[in-house]
Amino acid sequence: MKKTIAAILSAAMLLALAAGCGEKATTESTASTEETTSKVETADEAKLDITTFTVGFDAEFPPYGYQDENGDYVGFDLDLAEEVCKRNGWELVKKPIDWDSKDLELGSGTIDCIWNGFTINGREDAYTWTEPYVDNSQVFVVPADSGIASKADLKGKTVAVQADSSALAALTDEEDNEENLALAATFADLMEVPDYNTAFMNLEAGSVDAIAMDVGVAKYQIESRGDGYVILDEVLAAEEYGVGFKLGNTALRDAVSKTLNEMAEDGTFMKIAKDWGLEDSVVLGK
Repeated sequence: MKKTIAAILSAAMLLALAAGCGEKATTESTASTEETTSKVETADEAKLDITTFTVGFDAEFPPYGYQDENGDYVGFDLDLAEEVCKRNGWELVKKPIDWDSKDLELGSGTIDCIWNGFTINGREDAYTWTEPYVDNSQVFVVPADSGIASKADLKGKTVAVQADSSALAALTDEEDNEENLALAATFADLMEVPDYNTAFMNLEAGSVDAIAMDVGVAKYQIESRGDGYVILDEVLAAEEYGVGFKLGNTALRDAVSKTLNEMAEDGTFMKIAKDWGLEDSVVLGK
């Protein structure tokens, strides 16, 4: 009888011990899970725990971003960025950059994004992008009295293009681009320039015969310079603009994208586009 009672007591103690261990393991597992979740949430929050938002842009790329006659940095993209910052409680820092150094600036953390008529096409895997917000194309601008009426007429001519631009890529990239490569091969020269103001000065001086460039910038330049230039009807390449973030920076991209979509829904985005004469190019929210 005593042996039976002892056996029962021993079994009960073992069960209690096992239950206690199980409860401890469950508690530790739950605590570990909560700690991991907390760390993830804290990491995400840290990415958005910012007071300033630094936009890298080409200061000679009107109407998207440029320095006006008063020395202020203005433009369509900068107005969009200003509104995004206002809605998120951030201070906008406008950081003019050399366009061909944009990747170095972004990689070093000097800027938070590249926002200045920045083409997505061909760069899809190099940055973390917002949705496209403007439909843009690459075109050719020529003097109105040049006699150049088509791309074929550019044979034997000197064409200017901005360094590290989408127009340059459209004329030199070898992947799925046989038509444009063949066109570029007919030019007497494809001249790279640092900015489009330089390109237009060269065009006016007669040192180049045409400029390959973004249609939005082309329209702005022509309107500001009078009726001496025209855009050829034949498009060099179609493309779309987005805001480019460092690859993997989805948290900040998502915050900016969310705000841009809210601006599109309440009409603010289109109002800003109309202020800069770009309403016909807007694709966000359509």
